[in-house]
Amino acid sequence: MTYVSNSASNSASNPVGLTGIEFTEFCGPSLEHLDSLFWSFGFSKLRRHPSKDISYFRQNDIHFLLNGERDGHSAQFARKHGPAISAMGWRVENAQAALTAAVARGAVAVADAMKDHAFPAVWGIGESIIYFIEPAANGQTIYERDFVALDSPLIQADKGFLAVDHLTNNVPPGEQDKWANFYKNIFGFTEVRYFDIQGAKTGLTSFALRSPDGSFCIPINQPKDDKDQIAEYLREYKGPGVQHLAFSTDDILSSLDQLEGSGIETLEIDDDYYAEVFERVQGVREDHARLQQHQVLIDGDEAGYLLQIFTKNIIGPIFIEIIQRANNLGFGEGNFGALFRSLEKDQERRGVI
Repeated sequence: MTYVSNSASNSASNPVGLTGIEFTEFCGPSLEHLDSLFWSFGFSKLRRHPSKDISYFRQNDIHFLLNGERDGHSAQFARKHGPAISAMGWRVENAQAALTAAVARGAVAVADAMKDHAFPAVWGIGESIIYFIEPAANGQTIYERDFVALDSPLIQADKGFLAVDHLTNNVPPGEQDKWANFYKNIFGFTEVRYFDIQGAKTGLTSFALRSPDGSFCIPINQPKDDKDQIAEYLREYKGPGVQHLAFSTDDILSSLDQLEGSGIETLEIDDDYYAEVFERVQGVREDHARLQQHQVLIDGDEAGYLLQIFTKNIIGPIFIEIIQRANNLGFGEGNFGALFRSLEKDQERRGVI
């Protein structure tokens, strides 16, 4: 895991016994693009649901489900949002106890008829679903237990992506506190950062929340006007939801080398960014020229640094961040100016601003 776990049982600080992210589930009107995209990122396609059109992809501790059902929750979600993240599975010690605790603290349980999986679940951001997944008594994973092996699994070497470091939610104006309180009051998340970001033409505010076990974070973005990247997402996605997933890696340059030729495009960073960044962030051990060549962003403090890069929108308005941490738990605050310039240039090219 990227973060250090600090709570491993149900308690006042971790009321549902959260221990991490088990899976992220994707849906869409057409699955070919998502299937190809996961392969480009280095995921192997290994298993399928025995009776539903749901496939399982894996890379280290990142588990993706691709749901092609044309009835039920994911189907409704795809019809509304297009390519989207319709559900997540969160690891807990006891799934039924987690559901009971979450509902007692204000969550709304999902009726069995609305679920695509037989796990206890509550409604999450934008009518997505949060499933509670407990360890199997016999040590099997849910994929071994509930899925069957493909006749011809598509297996490849991974590209160094290890886990979901964080996932960011976008919400409409006036709903930031509502959703921050949802994660804090029901699950025990704590606020670790607050940002008020202003670019040349657009801006946003953001709370960053950390899970009670310390395994992942959820920043929550709210737009400042109707032109910025958050407002654009809300229009295209037709409501609030997951804006991006961040994949952790121990070697971002190697991961990016392996993505070359995949067709996955990243945001373009101004050349003058690199004129001063290595003075601002001292002690970066990776090759500076290669970092600039790949247009990796760098941030840090006296304790350590992080390296990060963002793709362009690749799943509807959803994108992927790749992040390498060297004793730094921030979110690249020092990069927000350069990142916003890049985002605004991309919006200008597409005629949004």
